[in-house]
Amino acid sequence: MKNNAVPAFVSPIQDFLKDLHAQCAADKDGQVATYIPELAKANPNWFGVCIVTANGAVYEVGDTRQEFTIQSISKPFVYGLALEDNGRTTTLDRVGVEPTGDAFNSISLDPGTGRPRNPMINAGAIATAGLIAGKTPASRFKRILETFSLYAGRELSLDDTVYRSESETGHRNRAIGHMLRNFDKLTGDPAPTTEIYFKQCSISVNCRDLGMMAATLANHGVNPLTGKQALRGEYVESVLSVMGTCGMYDYAGEWLYNVGIPAKSGVAGGVLAVLPGQIGIGVFSPRLDAHGNSVRGIRICQELSRRLDLHLFNRPVAGKSTIRARFSGAEFNSSHVRTKEEGQDLRELAKVIQVYQLQGHLEFATTEPVLRDVLERADEIQFLILDLKRVLSLNESAGHLLHSLVGKLHDAKKTVLFTHCEHLPLLRRMMKKKLADRFTELFSTYPDNDLALEACEEQLLEHTRHAHAPNYKAKPADYHLFQDFSDAELKVVLPLLKPRAYKPGQTIIHAGDAAREMFFLARGHVSVLLPAEERHRLATFSPGMSFGEMAFLDGVPRSANIVADTDVECDLITLEDFQTLGKNHPAIKIKMLQMLCLDLTGKLRKANRELSVFE
Repeated sequence: MKNNAVPAFVSPIQDFLKDLHAQCAADKDGQVATYIPELAKANPNWFGVCIVTANGAVYEVGDTRQEFTIQSISKPFVYGLALEDNGRTTTLDRVGVEPTGDAFNSISLDPGTGRPRNPMINAGAIATAGLIAGKTPASRFKRILETFSLYAGRELSLDDTVYRSESETGHRNRAIGHMLRNFDKLTGDPAPTTEIYFKQCSISVNCRDLGMMAATLANHGVNPLTGKQALRGEYVESVLSVMGTCGMYDYAGEWLYNVGIPAKSGVAGGVLAVLPGQIGIGVFSPRLDAHGNSVRGIRICQELSRRLDLHLFNRPVAGKSTIRARFSGAEFNSSHVRTKEEGQDLRELAKVIQVYQLQGHLEFATTEPVLRDVLERADEIQFLILDLKRVLSLNESAGHLLHSLVGKLHDAKKTVLFTHCEHLPLLRRMMKKKLADRFTELFSTYPDNDLALEACEEQLLEHTRHAHAPNYKAKPADYHLFQDFSDAELKVVLPLLKPRAYKPGQTIIHAGDAAREMFFLARGHVSVLLPAEERHRLATFSPGMSFGEMAFLDGVPRSANIVADTDVECDLITLEDFQTLGKNHPAIKIKMLQMLCLDLTGKLRKANRELSVFE
């Protein structure tokens, strides 16, 4: 069994649900149902909300563990069981699927066939209960109860007190049962089937159960936590169809228009809603409106649909998992080439840099798993880089979630950086509006992951023992290529070095030039840029490093531009002097070549290590 409870680092979704619950709790409209005496005993202030995603994340607030009876919310689940037992043809012969616009207890039969109009009104539900297979009424109800338990992911039970109250006052439903028998939509004595209907309505559940049952339908009939199948997937679409058109009785049309999520309500105050493939919603509040629907339940679903863009007919094209790849700064470094010591430091420190490459359409259901994954790892994250290069679209609900994530991680003294987000102007607009005067501080954007990684690395290295002062200047004896040289060897090489200085932005090496020099960087930083796309950086070098050595060694023209990022001081050795060194001091030249080989193999290993991240 999966353990997908909300992580200890509270999700923005949980915060949002808590705020929404508080807003709707102030609504005191509606009355508790009284036509069944036991229902009248409910506390009108009970109020719980539970959202369960199709992959099993649970978000709940309020009285989500308060028991109540499922009532008419039982109807779609019994209808699904009837479809499994009889198939669509036989079931449709007994119960239609047309919306009526009538109240839940209306006597609505097709004048030509005598069929109840749909399985969501009482007449249709009683006919549906008559289709459940079993040798005895007890065995038939046992199958219903076991099926409900599969949906909920726990063993449910009958509330015998409510059942007796239903049975004692259910004269209209008994009349409906006899009418169905008259049209041969029930076979045999209708009384046992009517009692089964009273019992299915009296099964005890809580708000979390409703959320889980809804999520099971959203997950193609499989409970997302237990992995057990409650309904064969081929019948899920049929159940959701009648919920969408008939589930809210004479409010069904307005519900589908405004909320756009297949749903079912019950007079005990429950509301269950299903967004296929994404989430299930359970709400419990006993105050009912004139249609017999929970006032707060309706409002919660309306707000969730509006704020999270959950309307069924506003769906983007489905795609793959939103998280395309995830890796740490220790696995994949920036193109800023570090000293050996800095590299060792980063292999330890850069684990706190986490990069998430996202893809597809960002909406509530696809962004929620990203937030949950981040927050489950939040204690290990100091810098979060969200790469949006492959994101095709982003709606307002996703923008709200990302804004909340930025604020929550900032409050925990963590940094969020966005990359490749220029094609998503809505994100910038929403961040600017919501962050207000903190926009510049908290909305950090970079054109690519490389620069974002470098910014994080610089902060991590700032206080390490190998950190250099901003204007640090390496001495020739400190150049990496000469670190193992003796004084005698240095005495031969250093006179060959010629000093050069460059201003920021000045090109030191031009692509296509003949390679006549190899450079040693004393102060500042230089970057290797592709000639056709100068924004794409291949590498950045720091004091003590050499550059321009590859073309210098193999004699081909330069393949990239190298540009000064800052004021730069460097030394160079010409090809002529290098060749002369080989003639006069071959051992020293060989040693330099060995050091160059070690440097190049180190870069190759780094490239291989980083490529393995994406295998």
